[in-house]
Amino acid sequence: MSRDICVHTWPCSYYLELEKRWVPGKLSLTALALKFVTDKTGDILVNFPLSSVIEIKKEASHFIFSSLTILEKDHVKHWFSSLQPSRNVVFHIIEHFWRELLLSQPGAEASSSPMTKGKELTGLMASSQKRLEDAARVLHHQGEQLDSIASGLDKMESDLDVADRLLTELESPSWWPFSSKLWKMPADTKPSGGFSVSGSRALGKEGILIRIPAIISQRTESQVKPGRLTILVSGLEIHGSDSLLIHRFEKEDVDDIKVHTHYEVSIRQRFIGKPDIAFRLISAKMPEVIPILEVQFSKKIEFLEDALMLRSARTSSPAEKGYSVWPTASGLMDCSRHQEPSGGQEGRPLQLQTSEPLISEGDTQELRQILRKLKGLALDAEMELERQDEALDGIAAAVDRTTLTIDKQNRRMKKLT
Repeated sequence: MSRDICVHTWPCSYYLELEKRWVPGKLSLTALALKFVTDKTGDILVNFPLSSVIEIKKEASHFIFSSLTILEKDHVKHWFSSLQPSRNVVFHIIEHFWRELLLSQPGAEASSSPMTKGKELTGLMASSQKRLEDAARVLHHQGEQLDSIASGLDKMESDLDVADRLLTELESPSWWPFSSKLWKMPADTKPSGGFSVSGSRALGKEGILIRIPAIISQRTESQVKPGRLTILVSGLEIHGSDSLLIHRFEKEDVDDIKVHTHYEVSIRQRFIGKPDIAFRLISAKMPEVIPILEVQFSKKIEFLEDALMLRSARTSSPAEKGYSVWPTASGLMDCSRHQEPSGGQEGRPLQLQTSEPLISEGDTQELRQILRKLKGLALDAEMELERQDEALDGIAAAVDRTTLTIDKQNRRMKKLT
């Protein structure tokens, strides 16, 4: 369904070779096809799949007017001119979707065959697995942050022990003859219950959730350039086609993310007294990014009209509702593996039993593998959550001890002054 959604529409003119004239209208792009519709009559003059395109070029018609030409496999050449907002914008966006379609051509050919129940269920399970893996990465990064906090608290307690010894010497110097604390040795042990950070490790290379190619525009839509969007655990990065960093958004710096369509989003960081930093990104891979953005920026993401319709259509499926997928999977697998005839059943169950299996043996094995991975991910996530609960308890206790120690030492310093 998302493949038929209009990605973008541009006002332009199309050249009719037989009549030798330009016809005004609108050029529409979907993820799989291009279409030109006239303004006056609404006729569709051009409608061809992107898979049939062999060349996209920027040329000049009659050596004056800048045009965009698209050549198909049957050597039919289409001329488009008067493109708004500019020829470069239309060229970059169409070329991006054409290139991504060519790169994913084997998958597209496989998906053109009728989808069986097994393939549909396998895709559903694979999507659930990917979503759980993304959540596990975020959870792992959160655990590393907790370990770093606990390590900082341990260092703070060590510094407070040094401060305690220094205050003791100031309160009763060793050269004072009547000192009752002469040659006092530091305490051998400190209060138990400190949080151990064994096994913690500093975050090395920052965790990358996903990286996709994209068409990037900033401020005005007439200036676009190819690049890529990288979703990190701690934020977002936008790079140019030369791999140079254009801008990095820290997670807390992003003020709002607007989903315009299934393939287009805008990201903004607000400022007071100076212009906001905003980027608009279009990508054929954006449907893979939007669910991750929903998890990362759940309170900052906003779905606009077209995207909201897509979201409601998606959430109406059993995968997004409160239904459980596991009984469905196990039931369908049992139905495909055990199809024994029974005379006491009614017409519909009998028809199901006499028909072909709902799920092939290969799909069944693949589903079992995915279910094992999901079970392992769920158990790992549960163990990590339990570890983080213990870490939070240890951090809370360490914070309480540190607060009491700081208050006590503040009072001692006031007495010295």
